[in-house]
Amino acid sequence: MTADDRSGAEPGSVLGSAFAPAKVNLALHVTGRRADGYHRLDSLVAFAAIGDTIEAIADPAATEPSLAIQGPFAAGLAIGPDNLVLRAARVHAAAGGRIDGLALRLTKRLPVASGIGGGSADAAATLRLLGAISPLPDARASELAALAASLGADVPMCLLSAPARASGIGEILKPVSGLPALPMLLVNPGIAVSTPAVFKRLERADNPALPPIPSAFADSAEVAEWLRATRNDLEAPAIAALPQIGDVIARVEAEPGCLLTRMSGSGATVFGLFPDTASVDRAAARIRADHPAWWVVSTRTASS
Repeated sequence: MTADDRSGAEPGSVLGSAFAPAKVNLALHVTGRRADGYHRLDSLVAFAAIGDTIEAIADPAATEPSLAIQGPFAAGLAIGPDNLVLRAARVHAAAGGRIDGLALRLTKRLPVASGIGGGSADAAATLRLLGAISPLPDARASELAALAASLGADVPMCLLSAPARASGIGEILKPVSGLPALPMLLVNPGIAVSTPAVFKRLERADNPALPPIPSAFADSAEVAEWLRATRNDLEAPAIAALPQIGDVIARVEAEPGCLLTRMSGSGATVFGLFPDTASVDRAAARIRADHPAWWVVSTRTASS
């Protein structure tokens, strides 16, 4: 549905939806710190088949969108002016898009403050959804990445939602080809970790950048082998801030067939790479049985 025929929609009808996939930092090197305090990063990111969903609902009387949140992690989010979904709607309006006549509904499936870009992915999906319903003027559409960056350093990569090498503070993106779909286990202990607290514990910020990324990988085993020469520089400080992350890493690492285990982003979500979906499913079932309070998901990343 376009902006021109939105007014004819039945109140309560769905005008459109957008998927907000989980962002996974397969590797994350902290390479410097800017004068403004932001850290320079060099990261290989991929996106999983699990994520949140944003829907636009017809609300003819609305002059600007309201927001409703549902789903297993709805309780972890506040509906206020600082919510990234509502901020994304305001950015869309400031760039010349229409945001009247609709309400927004977020289905929250990803844990909050978990290192897999949930809020950033939601903001990016909101920009994509509103852009489809009410396209921006051509002159502003070309600025979409900059508009996304105004919402947060991770939002441009979530707007892309495809394998990429992210540098700068995360806003400089280079698409990565040749990355296969990766069978993956995601596990979160159900405890949020503060990103500022993690960076505060970082011992050094001038670490080496990523090694060259191969043009192609045969399978997840080759990806895991390359990743062993990389790291997540935030993992050690995150474990120092929240020791349970170390417990999760050890538990995933102990699963038969696990090729590599690492924390994503600033935590506390941990991913494990496996050779196939069946081994991920078996690992997920065992870990759920042992730790029913943990968030455990069997998924896979998109290929490039």
